[in-house]
This record gives sequence, C-alpha cells and structure tokens, in this order.
Amino acid sequence: MTAPAPSDKAFVPFVSVQNMMRLVHHIGIERVLTELTDVIEDDFRRWPLFDKTPRVASHSREGVIELMPTSDGEIYSFKYVNGHPKNMAQGLQTVTAFGLLAEVETGYPVLLTEMTLLTALRTAATSAMAARHLAPKGATTMAMIGNGAQAEFQALAMKAVLGVTHLRLFDIDPRATEKTIRNLSASGLHLTACETAQSAVEGAQIITTCTADKQNATILSDNMVGAGTHINAIGGDCPGKTELHRDILSRVDTFVEFPPQTRIEGEIQQMPADYPVTELWQVVNGDSLGRRDQRQITLFDSVGFAIEDFSALRYVRERVRGTTFYQPVDLIADPDDPRDLFGMLQRARD
Repeated sequence: MTAPAPSDKAFVPFVSVQNMMRLVHHIGIERVLTELTDVIEDDFRRWPLFDKTPRVASHSREGVIELMPTSDGEIYSFKYVNGHPKNMAQGLQTVTAFGLLAEVETGYPVLLTEMTLLTALRTAATSAMAARHLAPKGATTMAMIGNGAQAEFQALAMKAVLGVTHLRLFDIDPRATEKTIRNLSASGLHLTACETAQSAVEGAQIITTCTADKQNATILSDNMVGAGTHINAIGGDCPGKTELHRDILSRVDTFVEFPPQTRIEGEIQQMPADYPVTELWQVVNGDSLGRRDQRQITLFDSVGFAIEDFSALRYVRERVRGTTFYQPVDLIADPDDPRDLFGMLQRARD
C-alpha cells in the first residue's frame, strides 16, 4: 500500500545561500537594506508584544555558539549563530547562522533559511535604524574601524538610509581595507583608506566599530571622540569583549536593545550595574529622547537581539512568497493519521 502524499504543511520553504544571493540581487542590496530597516523599526514599535530572552550561549576558548529565540504571540523564531574569531586563519567565516519561523498556533515551521548573509544585512539595517534616530542630522561621513565581513553592509546601509557619502576606513590588516575598497568601488561612496584609527575618525559624524577579536580591546580611546558624534559599536557581543575605553562611556548617552543582555555582552559590561541606559525601542516609539542637540555624543551599544532576526525572517518570508527564490523541503513527518507515525514509516518500504 502506497503512503499518501504529505500535506502542504510538511513542506517548509527553504532559502539557501544561493537563493538568498539571488533574492538580494533581484531586489537590489540598497533597497533590501532600506526595506529591512523599516521592517525592523516597525517591530521595535511593538517591542512590548515580544517574548524577550537573552540569547542562550555556549562559550568555549575558541568562540561561542548561541540560540536566539523570540515570539510575537503569533509567529515564533529562532536563530542559530556562532562567533569564532580564529576561524579566519583557517579560511572560515567567523560568524555563520541559520534561522527558522514557525506558527505559534500549530508549532509547524513556515520558513527555514540561511542567516549568515541575512545576519549581516539585518545587523547593518539595525545600525542604520538606530542612526536614523541618534546620529546628527545631515551626517555625511562615517569612520569604519574593522573592515571585515560586515563592513560593506554597514557602509551601504548608512548610504541608503542616512545619505552617508564619505567612508573613512581602518583595519589593523591593510588587506581587509583593500578588500572593502575594492568591493565598494562602484558604490558611489567616496572611500579613504586610513593608516590609524585616529586618522579614520577625523571629520566623521558617525563612527562604527566592528572588530572580531574576543578580548577587551581599546579600539576607540576617549580623546578620539568629539562632540556631536554618534558611535555605532557592534563588535562587542559576548562577555570579555569590548571595543571602547570606559572613559568614553562616562560622557555619552547610551542606547541599547535589551539591557539584561547588553549589560553582560556589550560595552556597558565595563560599567556599574546602575549605569544609565535608554532602550532604543522607547526612542523609536517617542517615549524617550534620542538625539537632543548637535553636540550630544550618542552610543548605540549593539549586541544584536532576537527581535531583529525575527524581523529579518519575516521580511524574507514575505519577499520569497510566490517567487522561485526558495525550495520546498520535506522537513516535517506528516502521516495521514497523526496517531500512526509508525504506520507511515512502514508504508515507506513499499
């Protein structure tokens, strides 16, 4: 007896790396970043609806492996992601990821997708969304310190969303800067390779730090940050890893995603438990002030939070619907009689 064909719910749309790249090129990367920025901002506006749990992390000497779950009550999402700085020496990515959306009502998955590329896109879009509220109006120049895998995404998001026109680049490895300049040569950005972090920040209204080493480092010292600057610190994402000298933190207004996570993993892990922070969703909602004036120094202490991944997954689900940018994967066992899973297995021999 031949087993009945699985129902539609057994087949989960899967977006491979190849299809994610096809989707981005089909839409256009700057448009993707702009649209994704808006989707993330929409979800920040309904922040109180979401389950909020600090990521579940498994740390080792080599790096960290994490699960990042959340739900808005109707859709559940999680992301698997790692961070292994030493991977680069082996020709491997320091960050890899995949993610899933599921219906809360049934528990059935509705999307499975790569998230190595998507995480870079959503991180850049989140940075741009924060800068839209915190950076000085009319900012045109960004310093990018750390020119690894995230650099081009960050630059293009700031260009597309904020209108940044000039990018000043520094990395301790000149080859990383050369790579970034090569990749952005046709972007329309005015690109400057700098020999030091100090020279990179000169004239920059936005400073983005994005380094990989798993240590307490001083990428920015206090004397490097002038009045009116917005700092976008995205490199810190685990205990014992920071990029800013603590003296900077004593004179900035700091904005975070989810304080219980940021106090463990972000720049503010250097500060006392009562160090004042503002949750970014409150600024997006208009409940708290972001930038007050042109001399204020603002810091987005970004460690990445699951709601941003939820937004990115939700965006991809809508964008691939009715396209050829996914393939159905027979992921869920779906017997015609839900009580007879063993019978489905038996009939598969026929």
